[in-house]
Formats: sequence, C-alpha cells, structure tokens
Amino acid sequence: MAQDPLLTPFQLKHLTLKNRIMSTAHEPAYSEDGMPKDRYRLYHLEKARGGMALTMTAGSAVVSTDSPQAFGNLHAYDDAIVPWLKALVDDCHEHDCKVMIQLTHLGRRTGWNKADWLPVLSASPVREAAHRAIPKEAEDWDLERIIADYASAAQRMQAAGLDGIEFEAYGHLMDSFWSPATNRRSDAWGGSLDNRLRFTWAVLDAVRVAVGPGFIVGLRMVADEAMEHGLSRDEGVEIARRLAASGKVDFLNLIRGHIDTDAALTGVIPIQGMAYAPHLDFAGEVRAQTGLPMFHAARIPDVATARHAIANGKLDMVGMTRAHIADPHITTKVAAGDEARIRPCVGATYCLDRIYEGGGALCIHNAATGREASMPHSIARAGVVRRVVVVGAGPSGLEAARVAGERGHRVTVLEAAARPGGQVALIAQHPRRREMAGIIDWRLAELARLGVDLRCNVYAETADVLALAPDVVVIATGGLPHLPEAAAGLARTSWEVISGEVAPQGRVLVYEDGAGHAGLMAAEMAARAGAEVELVTPERTLAPDVGGMNHVPYMRAFHELGVRVTINTRLAAVTRQGNGLTVQMGSDFAPGWGQERRVDMLVADHGTLPNDELYHALKPLSRNLGAVDYAALIGEGEVFAPRNPGGAFTLYRIGDAVAARNIHAGIYDALRLGIRS
Repeated sequence: MAQDPLLTPFQLKHLTLKNRIMSTAHEPAYSEDGMPKDRYRLYHLEKARGGMALTMTAGSAVVSTDSPQAFGNLHAYDDAIVPWLKALVDDCHEHDCKVMIQLTHLGRRTGWNKADWLPVLSASPVREAAHRAIPKEAEDWDLERIIADYASAAQRMQAAGLDGIEFEAYGHLMDSFWSPATNRRSDAWGGSLDNRLRFTWAVLDAVRVAVGPGFIVGLRMVADEAMEHGLSRDEGVEIARRLAASGKVDFLNLIRGHIDTDAALTGVIPIQGMAYAPHLDFAGEVRAQTGLPMFHAARIPDVATARHAIANGKLDMVGMTRAHIADPHITTKVAAGDEARIRPCVGATYCLDRIYEGGGALCIHNAATGREASMPHSIARAGVVRRVVVVGAGPSGLEAARVAGERGHRVTVLEAAARPGGQVALIAQHPRRREMAGIIDWRLAELARLGVDLRCNVYAETADVLALAPDVVVIATGGLPHLPEAAAGLARTSWEVISGEVAPQGRVLVYEDGAGHAGLMAAEMAARAGAEVELVTPERTLAPDVGGMNHVPYMRAFHELGVRVTINTRLAAVTRQGNGLTVQMGSDFAPGWGQERRVDMLVADHGTLPNDELYHALKPLSRNLGAVDYAALIGEGEVFAPRNPGGAFTLYRIGDAVAARNIHAGIYDALRLGIRS
C-alpha cells in the first residue's frame, strides 16, 4: 500500500516535520496570569502524544501592553513567559512534536477597559463591531515601540526553544494597515499598497535582526477579506507574492474573510451546517502562485478532506484544529489504521463560543479536553470487573456505558425508546444540526467494539434493573419538558415542534425561557413550516446560553423568514378563546405594564425537569443511597461512601436526570463518575 500522504514528512527550512498534520494557532483561554501554565501545557502535550507533527500555540500571544488580552491571550511581552513556554516545548519535543507560537498586536480587536486601560489603536479610527472599541489612529511613536515589541517578543520565543513563530495578520493591527476598510490614512502609512505594507516590512526586518536568518518566521494572513471596500483578492494575493519574493517569510497560513462581526466570523471559521473546507482551493491557488509552504485550517474536520488537501498539493501542512479538540489522538489512529475510531468533530463550535463568551475551550462531547490533569483521554481498565447497568441511551448514558466498557466492566444499557440518542436524536431533526448525530453514532460504534449489551424498547422499572444483579446502576433517563405554570395545558412544547409531532400554523408565539437552542430551533422550524412567528423571551439577550457563532444561523433564518423577536417580556397568563389563545405578557421592569397577543398556537420552552422516578425507586435499595461525595469527586477519596450496609449496588444519576444542563455537562458527569465507580 502506498504511504498515506498525511503521514509523509515535510521539510520546512531546517525543520523536519514528521507528518502533515498540525493544530493551528488558537487561544483555548487556559492561561493563568497571561502564562501557559500546567493546564495549557498539558493540553498541547496530549496532542503531541496523539502524534501530530506541529502544534501552534496561542491565538495570539500579545506583544505589547496596550494590546490587552481579549480571550485569555498569552503575554509575549513578559519575560516570565519564557520558562513556562520552555516546559511546554520540552514536553512536546519528547514526542517529536514541533512547537510554534503566534504573535500579534490585537489592534482594535480587544477592549480599552482591560488591563492598564490604555487606548486600543489601529491604522485608522474605524470601530470594530465585535469588541465595540473605537481605536486611536496609531501615531509614529506608537508604531516605533510596537515594532520593537515584536522584535523582543520574538527573542523571548527563541529563548524558550520554540521551533518558529508566525504573525497574525487578519483582523488585527498588522493587516489593519493592508485593508482599505480600516486604513484611511493619507500619510506614509496609507494610500498605496507600498505604503500600507510599510508596517509589515518594518516588523519583519526588526524581527530578523533580533532572531537571525535561520529562525522560522511565518505569517497567518488574510488574502481576501471578501467584503465591500475591504482587501481584495487581487491585492491580497499580491501581498502574498511580495512576502514570498522578499525572502523574509518561511511559510504562509492562509485565511479568507473578515472577523469583525459574528456573522463574518462564521465565514472564516464555519460552524455546523456549513460547508467543509470552503477556502481550501483558494489556499492551493495562493500556494501555487507564491511557491511558499502553505498551512491552512478552516473546517477540515475529517481525515478524508485533510488527506485530499495534501495529496492534491493544495497544502503542505493541514490544520485540523477543532477536530483535535474533539480527539487529540487523530494521527496515531490514522497510523494504526483506526480512522473509524476517531471521535468526530460535529461542528457544534461549543469550543469557540465558550471562548468568545469568556470561558475556556471545551468540546461538546469530549470532557477530557482542557482537563488533562484530572480526566483521561485513554481510560484505564479497572482492577475489579463489575456488573454495570445504565438506564437511558442519550449522550450521557452512552458515555457512561462507553467508560464502563473501556474499564472492562460487563455493561447493559436499557433504553425506553426504539432507538438510542435521547435529546441529541431530537436535535438532529433540524437539517442544519444533523451532524450532532455523530455524538451518538461514535458511541454506538464504540459500544459495539466493547461488547456492551444495548437493549432498546425497554421501559425499565425496578424489577428490570434488579433482574440483572448489578454492582453499579447509572440513571441517565434525561429530563422531560417543563412548561411555565401560566402555560400549563395550553402550550405545546418545543420538543413537539422540533420532532414534527405538531405542525405549527397561523400565528405562533414561541416563548423562549430555556436560554438555549430548543426555543430557537422551534421558532425557526415553525417559520419554515409557514407559520407567522414571534419569539418572546424574558431575557435581555436572545438565548444567552447559545454563543455568538451559533447565534448567527438562527438570526439569518429569522430575518429571512420574518420571525419577530421580543426581549425583556415575560409570559403572564394564557386563556383559550374559541380556536385560539390570548396570551398576556408582562414586564419584570415595569410592574403593571402588559401587552396582549392573540395567537393560534403557543409554543413554550422552559427547560426540563428530571425524569427521576426510577432513580427514587432504586435509591433505598442502593449501597450509597444515591449520594455522591462532591468533595471526594473534585479531589480524592471515596465518591460513593456506603450509607446503607444492606444495599446491593452503587447508584448515581447523571445529565438531565439530575438537573437541566447541556450535552457537555452530561458527558462530563458520565466520565468523571464512571472512572471512580
């Protein structure tokens, strides 16, 4: 068999990369005090163990104090970063994984009211919608010190033993000089392309003096902003040609689009329901025109697409960045012929939405990522084989069964429905969110490999569980829709609309009080069915638990379908009038204020309540009476301390069977409790 193109080595200057798979620069927001401490180091180390050739840290590390972190950015301007980075580099090098870092000045892509409260700056005072700052126009003395900051930051990276650096030039300070949309200057830094590139050349020259000609320096750059008045494709490709001809840059990492709004960001970093690899061909064209080694990442979540990119000469190194958040061991699985066992990235973009909302990156269905200090990516076998019964085959139940199976236990799963999936099976009814089924499909394949006994159409009762003589019982029965009291008996649930059980017609009011996807999905699906839809929420923002990137396709659909959105308004009362309903709306802000809606259907989403009848029936029969010692769970010790000496089994519940949360929470429950039971 011919060698897999993904596993062929690549020579970058003096650096031999053992294969063509990399993780491009991104900021997981795991930093502490601007430093890549243990959590940050272990995250990259796991990917190195997983066999990739190159991990690019930071997204981006900031070179100046007037570029305060926007989402946990590393402080490349601080000498204290050197030993932390050296520890990370040394660990990754033990696995022959090279390490680079991305450096930047964020320019207008941050806030002025952070860190030292210095004004943000850009080529011109053009506001960035995403971060809302109106930047100061950079003066000559600003540019002089920032150029020097780039050079000193590069020296720190070299001192830390990094294999190279790249500069960020999309949406940040450097490319703000390139783009006519953000550079409106009439001085020597604006106007002609030569002038607009002056800052870039000055940075590259200063850095080369600081680190010498042998150190690897690249550029992650936009070559087409794909926006009116922005950097055109022609000018962007010309910049790439000039960079190649200069001999000052060793590789390019190509981006297409702009990132100054949530909607634009999803064009650069596509999410679930959007096309795979939308900019891959363009990257290949620029590679052909410049002759420079080409890196690229933009929704390349699967091995087949990555292999195509290398085999057809479009890229030299392929970034599977979000895919490695889902499974850091992609490369070793490819090398072992186990591609089918790769945990798939389903494009949910929970990782990025959490970062942009101020949290750390987490995968929607890999709870070990970002928790490498406490949670395993590879589960060790238990010393004692136990009989484990899992009730419920939603995402958390299937994860509990997988963890137990990996530990070597004998596992039976009882599922009431005709097929597994739980609420994920419901979510996948939405055409744009069909990829969510990968969360279930991957686990079903793993359970088949592990020999787990999965029984559907079993509405488990106490006798069914006891008949299996379990040592451990895991209740993963999920939750059931919870309607607001004012709507009881008169509203339909979001689940009924999403599943197709009810067909919305006429005037439909969707009351969204769950703060997540379900209400938005129901509103969109009702509108697509032809209903006239108004979505009403008591929140001051629409579905605050749905991040900015996932918000985009909903609002696109709402605008196209004419869905009206009303915020800050609470459901007060509902009465039936003939074939319709009268809905009274009130306000938390103005007592006595009210409005009335006459509608044909009211759809409400108010989260779920636990489906916990079986749990409470089994609880007095269990050894631990269902109790979980949280202090031990978080730290060390006996998580399921005996409370009932006559109990026959350990019992615990996970996911929505405990309380309404999300997919990640249920899977995390299953993993951290499963490795301790």
